[in-house]
Amino acid sequence: MSGGWSLYIIVLTVSNIAAALWLLFWQRKKRVEQGKTLGHEFDGIQELDNPLPRWWLGIYVGTVAFAVAYLILYPGLGSFAGVLGWTQRGQYKGEVDAAQRQYGPMYAALAAKPFDDLVGDETALRIGGRLFAINCATCHGSDGGGGSGFPDLTDEDWLYGGDAATIEASILNGRSGLMPPFAAAVGGEEGVRQVVAYVRSLSEKPGDTALVAAGREKYMQVCIACHGMEGKGLPAMGAPNLTDDIWLYGGSEEAIAEGLYKGRNGKMPPHRDILGPERARILAAYVHSLSR
Repeated sequence: MSGGWSLYIIVLTVSNIAAALWLLFWQRKKRVEQGKTLGHEFDGIQELDNPLPRWWLGIYVGTVAFAVAYLILYPGLGSFAGVLGWTQRGQYKGEVDAAQRQYGPMYAALAAKPFDDLVGDETALRIGGRLFAINCATCHGSDGGGGSGFPDLTDEDWLYGGDAATIEASILNGRSGLMPPFAAAVGGEEGVRQVVAYVRSLSEKPGDTALVAAGREKYMQVCIACHGMEGKGLPAMGAPNLTDDIWLYGGSEEAIAEGLYKGRNGKMPPHRDILGPERARILAAYVHSLSR
């Protein structure tokens, strides 16, 4: 925060507190005649100019005193950090460190097990399920079933591979899958129709034989580099298998055509800083168990 903004906030805050105190004492200096009416009456009820109750004044003064004490102890006056030196990051780090001291040995003991043993460990799977619910369910669903653009983790179909090391790498480092638009490369609207027909035929979807044949030629020119000659994909690149009738964005003609026109850009953020290697390994075992 710049010095000018800091000064502005300080002046504004202090002025508001001073105005609240001035209003209180200015009102107390006014001569108040007990029982004097202000001339307002409705339905037999008169408005009297009586002094405020002491309990109300006490609460008012207490709120002002609390505000002053808070601004001295904690951040609030511009760049002034408060005499306690409290920060959100500091509190977060303290809570994380406390949790690590409490649960770290348990995570370390579980993560040290062979992966196959970890997949069969009820405690590890229970902990992994909670980690999944907190970190993964937003995209992959509470049951791991995924959704449009988010892989289903229960079907044994893996974009990058389903072994322990690969799943851990995905969790720790994230993944970025990019398919550029190819409509122009395959010949525009008619070429898209042809490629769509051929791609669907790889999963035994019915289609016009002429379109399928023409689409195969364009596929071999444009798509083969990533999806392979037989359309079985390339795990090293995260290129999907087009022959198993499992579709990340949908297998309809419209969905496949949209991918050719607009491309696809899937991204899974890295969780290394969030989870760390030990919890990532436990989570990987849980994810692996979903496809069993």
